Amino acid sequence: ESHYSYFHFYTFPYTLKSYDNITNNFPGGLFDYVHTISLHDERPFESDFFLRIALSFPSMTSLTVINQQPQKNDNQYLSIIKYPHLKVLNLIEANDDYVEQFLVDNKCDLPNYVCLYAKIESLTTVTHNFTRDATRINCSKVNYTSFDDVSSFSKDFRKYFLHVDIDM
Repeated sequence: ESHYSYFHFYTFPYTLKSYDNITNNFPGGLFDYVHTISLHDERPFESDFFLRIALSFPSMTSLTVINQQPQKNDNQYLSIIKYPHLKVLNLIEANDDYVEQFLVDNKCDLPNYVCLYAKIESLTTVTHNFTRDATRINCSKVNYTSFDDVSSFSKDFRKYFLHVDIDM
């Protein structure tokens, strides 16, 4: 495991359209102009961190999470986190806990037609082989999903991802 540090220097108002490699040390703030976000850390991101990100980037349309560490806190009692403008959600390099963070409807409210990138293994695990009611609502909002191995789709996959057009 390599160790790295990122330093971000910016002035207000921050007018760039993207903010990359945000870590757990992110202090928050309001970044109205930022549309593209990437989160990357060797320490786990907890639910309160995602709430801070959602509040700090109200215009966010694209979010990438790169973190293989499982979350330590379940935080079932936090408010549902809303991402009203999100169009692209990349969880290819994320631990299953983060896939769950975004797909469970009492943790996250995704807008319709979000383009989700995730591994089929992660989706199968988090959705309990596409039978888990708690993930059904957000999965039904997904417009397009990219997987590593399309041959391993469950027969319930199409019932779960209503807006996906993939030849099986």
